[in-house]
Amino acid sequence: MSVTQQAAPAVTTPPASGPRQTDGRTARRPLALRLLARPEVGVFLGAVAVYVFFLVSAPPVRDGSSMANILYQSSTIGIMALPVALLMIGGEFDLSAGVAVITSALTASMLAYQLSMNVWVGVIVALIVSLAVGFFNGWVMVRTGLPSFLVTLGTFLILQGVNLAVTKLITGNVATDDISSMDGFEQARKVFASSFEVGGVQVKITVVWWLVFAALATWVLLRTKYGNWIFAVGGNKESARAVGVPVTFTKISLFMLVGFGAWFVGMHQLFTFNTVQSGEGVGQELIYIAAAVIGGCLLTGGHGSAIGPVFGAFMFGMVQQGIVYAGWNPDWFKAFLGVMLLGATLINLWVSRTATRR
Repeated sequence: MSVTQQAAPAVTTPPASGPRQTDGRTARRPLALRLLARPEVGVFLGAVAVYVFFLVSAPPVRDGSSMANILYQSSTIGIMALPVALLMIGGEFDLSAGVAVITSALTASMLAYQLSMNVWVGVIVALIVSLAVGFFNGWVMVRTGLPSFLVTLGTFLILQGVNLAVTKLITGNVATDDISSMDGFEQARKVFASSFEVGGVQVKITVVWWLVFAALATWVLLRTKYGNWIFAVGGNKESARAVGVPVTFTKISLFMLVGFGAWFVGMHQLFTFNTVQSGEGVGQELIYIAAAVIGGCLLTGGHGSAIGPVFGAFMFGMVQQGIVYAGWNPDWFKAFLGVMLLGATLINLWVSRTATRR
């Protein structure tokens, strides 16, 4: 006789009620810390604080025309700060960005005036020259392995000397001739330096271009494969190359984007003032880099956003014009600039540690 034994059903112990147990690796950080870890949140709060400060201490800031002027000053910095920020996220610097703006404007002005051509010919040639300068910077850096700091410092000195020497050689002066009466000038001015009215206030077209470029840069960073490449080469280019990221193409194209920004701002300056001073632009590269750093871009690369430099540029415009509207000595602007840069660097250091903390 066989005896069949049945296994007793397993007893399932219901999970204990109460808070879920987690270890340090799976615990979620508070929402406030996660928000502050975003590169653009800190500079946004700083921009609000600067705006409120000057709103209280400088009553003219409350006027619509004053705010339009502040936005205009911010846009001329912000348009260049955007490609500089993308380059920094990619792990590189461009110290020639300031004088490259003047090189672009000088090329368009002298080519059109000296050869009596339509100004659009000068504009197109200036774009080619600006892209070529960016390509040169990126190509030399990639082929030689030299730090971008040294490569672009050399380009900065070359362009600074060429700007002054060629202008004197061709025009006999340190400035270009007035091109306001030449063919195509009015059409080009509408694109690069026109104004439009909003609520009785004149707003410069550069403000619109600034916001359009910022939206486009944000989309590229967050929604495209190229944006992933930028973060990858900035974080670790060898690891990026190992997984198939075209490091050489990405680096060179980022320098060319800076060249495009220099061309656009150079055209704005040319068609705003009709002439260009060949010795200008020196020191502006530090303003562009500082706006990107204040906007949350780490000096080590691999971290940042396109929105942060928008607020960084706004802080520059706000401080620069706010000091004037408050009736203070404008020499204090550099002091404010240094404080903002140092503060932003410390905040970015804390943000980077917070973002990587588990």
